[in-house]
Amino acid sequence: MVSPVSFVSLNLLRALQLLGLNHIDQELKGLALAYGNLSGIEIGNWVDSMIGGEIVIIDQGRAPEVSEAHPAKGKAFQTTELVGRAFERNISEIWSWLMKDDVLSIGVYGIGGVGKTSLLRHINDQLLQRPSSFQNVFWITVTQDFSIYKLQNLIAKAVDLDLSNEEDEKKRAVKLSNGLIAKKKFVLILDDLWNHFSPEKVGVPVGVDGCKLILTSRSLRVCRQMCCQEKIKVEPLSEDEAWTLFMEKLGINVELPSEVIEIAKSVAKECTGLPLWIITMAGSMRQVDDIGQWRNALEKLKEKKIGKGDMEADIFKIIEFSYMNLNDSALQQAFLYCALFPVDSGISREDLVEYMIVEGIVAKRKSRQAESDKGAMLNKLENACLIESCTREGYRCVRMNTLVRDMAIKIQKVNSQAMVESGAQLEKLPDIEKWTEDLVRVSLMKNYLTEIPASYSPRCPNLSTLLLSQNYMLRSIEGSFFTQLNGLAVLDLSNTGIKSLPGSISNLVCLISLLLRRCQQLRHVPTLAKLTALKKLDLVYTQLEELPEGMKLLSNLRYLDLSHTRLKQLSAGILPKLCRLQVLRVLLSSETQVTLKGEEVACLKRLEALECNFCDLIEFSKYVKSWEDTQPPRAYYFIVGPAVPSLSGIHKTELNNTVRLCNCSINIEADLVTLPKTIQALEIVQCHDMTSLCAVSSMKHAIKLKSLVIWDCNGIECLLSLSRISADTLQSLETLCLSSLKF
Repeated sequence: MVSPVSFVSLNLLRALQLLGLNHIDQELKGLALAYGNLSGIEIGNWVDSMIGGEIVIIDQGRAPEVSEAHPAKGKAFQTTELVGRAFERNISEIWSWLMKDDVLSIGVYGIGGVGKTSLLRHINDQLLQRPSSFQNVFWITVTQDFSIYKLQNLIAKAVDLDLSNEEDEKKRAVKLSNGLIAKKKFVLILDDLWNHFSPEKVGVPVGVDGCKLILTSRSLRVCRQMCCQEKIKVEPLSEDEAWTLFMEKLGINVELPSEVIEIAKSVAKECTGLPLWIITMAGSMRQVDDIGQWRNALEKLKEKKIGKGDMEADIFKIIEFSYMNLNDSALQQAFLYCALFPVDSGISREDLVEYMIVEGIVAKRKSRQAESDKGAMLNKLENACLIESCTREGYRCVRMNTLVRDMAIKIQKVNSQAMVESGAQLEKLPDIEKWTEDLVRVSLMKNYLTEIPASYSPRCPNLSTLLLSQNYMLRSIEGSFFTQLNGLAVLDLSNTGIKSLPGSISNLVCLISLLLRRCQQLRHVPTLAKLTALKKLDLVYTQLEELPEGMKLLSNLRYLDLSHTRLKQLSAGILPKLCRLQVLRVLLSSETQVTLKGEEVACLKRLEALECNFCDLIEFSKYVKSWEDTQPPRAYYFIVGPAVPSLSGIHKTELNNTVRLCNCSINIEADLVTLPKTIQALEIVQCHDMTSLCAVSSMKHAIKLKSLVIWDCNGIECLLSLSRISADTLQSLETLCLSSLKF
């Protein structure tokens, strides 16, 4: 009999009890009941399910969670709690309008920084949690350089509709309308609308099948021109509410001296009830209890304020004050770097730290882990309320408020040092006149560029960073584009459609980071022999079948990702030349699997993170045994033997240190398996010679093991015997998964 899948979530005691059973097909019920950890009914049901080949999940002390309905589709913001009775009233009123069939459009207006976006983020998240009302929620941040065509693109992307082959606005509107109607009941939220438009002209079917529109604007006039049936103004906080928010964001657990409190109240009052202003000022004054600093802050605040009638300019001044108050050039550079990404974009913390390491914003440290730890500066920016935390597809991210980002861009434009057009829906490069000699950073991320023609050859000798990622339709780049960018250090072409890189790339001798991640059409990269300064090369998910020439000369390389490429081989002798590597990822698919030699990997003494395939247990064990003479990687993921797909539900991102043994010969006599002592997850797949875990003698050292998967191993007779392996081995075990076993 074959059991397709059996999952058990175990605490230590239960793990020892169940693994202590000898043969699976013996008196399981009686033996398990003897331990008394589960009731007879519970353990009986578990054994019946296991023997009957059904799926079973047991989690001690918790009943299974049952979802009554599928959640609505959309982007959640996971917002913080709002302050003030007015916000509560506004949310209640907007929600009541949404529930009325005859209210099809709602306008939310107020000055910049008053909290319109935060208010609607709460509405957005509430809608996602109540799918019975609307099936889809689409959030669109409208750029200031508004046009019908650009808005159509933004909405189309949100609903996964491709309009790239249609130029006519009317035809695009019909396609967009049909695409939206197919989504059934939905709410479309347009944030920060500066100009009115005709929904029919764009293709927004307001009112069809209960479809509704909510917009925010700084202008009541725009709400009226959009014919919003209901309108609501977001007012500044009252003085008491402003003080409450200020103290909350100040984050001080101890009481301030009385004389400081009076000045702090004056500071809060100067913020005129605008949440963004209050939050930014409070963040800049955290952990400050010196009365002199508070007096100085109050005076500067009064100086920065322009006066009534120009509130937005006042906010910019306050953000600038907070930026200057960071008093750390690296921290200021990190803040400015966040503005290079598209507006309202969730920026992966991990990716952001990687960028800052390459850029040198994070000071050089002994190890990459130490440099990553310096990413704690993001926490400082968050504490200063200049960025905020969010999640995106389960990953920790940060984002910037629109006004804060605008201020960061303004600061970078001083002396024309930056050109930021990320997420601006550009279909061609900015005019050549904008590519000035003073430019240091250019961000053209997330646009609609299709080519970089030969007519473009900008002369920017000081340009160090060029970000072109997420231009998915970018197919070709002429070599002339790079000929006068001799100082380029960071080039990001990730997520573009390029098929090859021009030969002029080979002459960018200052290049430190070349990012080609997810260029899924890329088949050719010219020689890298001259790029001896290169520290990071990311080729993951490209179509490369062979490595670029000159790889052996990249002795300064710290980071190399070749995962999910189509490499046919990794020539002998290359890895030992890359002696400074700290991160190496060479996990490939089963069709194009490239395996590494244990002794060659062992030459890389500085590795901190490693993901790779080994052809067999001998090569794998050679490498693991080399750890006796050197510092092992901090994190690793190894596949030993011919790779097979991972069992559904077990992902390498869940645990750092994972070993998968696939189609390996595992028996007690040979004793070929040498497991790392730091292993956290072990997956054994299609190892039909193995009769018991006792064949893996090194299991006794794997005391940090949290997850154990045995899948499709036909020879299994028992799991293990506690007479052979100490119970201490399983002290950290949390999950046991047995799948497709014959017994």
